[in-house]
Amino acid sequence: METARVIGEYGSGASGPLLLVTAGIHGNEPSGVVALQHIFKELQKCKPDINGCVVGIAGNREALKKNVRYIDEDLNRIWTRENLQNDVPKSSEQKEMCNIMGALNRYPKTNYSKRYFLDCHTTSSDSLPYISVQDVNDNLDWAGNFPTYIVRGFSDLIKGDIDHYLSSQGITGFVFEGGQHQSETAVANHEGIIWLAIKKALGLDLTSITRYPECVENFKDKNAPEQKIFDIVHRHSLKEQDDFKMEPGFKNFTAVKEGQLLAYHNNEQIRSGHNGHIFLPLYQSKGNDGFFIIKEIGN
Repeated sequence: METARVIGEYGSGASGPLLLVTAGIHGNEPSGVVALQHIFKELQKCKPDINGCVVGIAGNREALKKNVRYIDEDLNRIWTRENLQNDVPKSSEQKEMCNIMGALNRYPKTNYSKRYFLDCHTTSSDSLPYISVQDVNDNLDWAGNFPTYIVRGFSDLIKGDIDHYLSSQGITGFVFEGGQHQSETAVANHEGIIWLAIKKALGLDLTSITRYPECVENFKDKNAPEQKIFDIVHRHSLKEQDDFKMEPGFKNFTAVKEGQLLAYHNNEQIRSGHNGHIFLPLYQSKGNDGFFIIKEIGN
């Protein structure tokens, strides 16, 4: 899909916070981009009052054009100090990162009372919607305002993702996984949580939208599970040349037992070392991780 770097920007003239919404960091995850296009079209039509500004930023534009996860390397693994200080991009994704940085620099902290971010993603397997949050600053408190599962610790294991970078800049926020790639439900879930974020961060009265966004009620009442908090207890990482095949039938949050067969890695059986829930099972050709195991807090 074709998209501008800045998908949209909206404010009604009042000072206040900034809400940055990033989407399409992976090129095979366009639903957040589609959701933002719908939302900015509605905002420009209705022109509701808000405090501050909401901005939508597209991630891997070249990969979005080709509907692939990435071109040369994973854009959500390269936000490291070394790459950020590199004046000469070495890959398509490093060029994208530089361009995203240029867009972000247009919204400095001195211009806003507070800055929030929401990074939109989808999963290769069918999944309930959930939040992935790094437990730093006031991220977890902010995530607690939204009615869905919350998974802590992903950014502590996976270095170089954009939400880790944004948190390091003092911006409060989280990643939202809306559902399976390309699904209509994922688009609706992204619309729902973005509208809620605009409401909670910028004071939007949702009834001021002419076509009241039903996706908000569907997200809160139908699509999102009751809020629970999970911690990551195991990561099964992969190397680029590895042969990995997940056993069929797993979805995010599927319960697993210790000793249960989960996958084959270079023709060797991989069994769970924990009682818990599967998280991010890999059912696509490209990826740095085969799966994670998570446990509910208190269990």
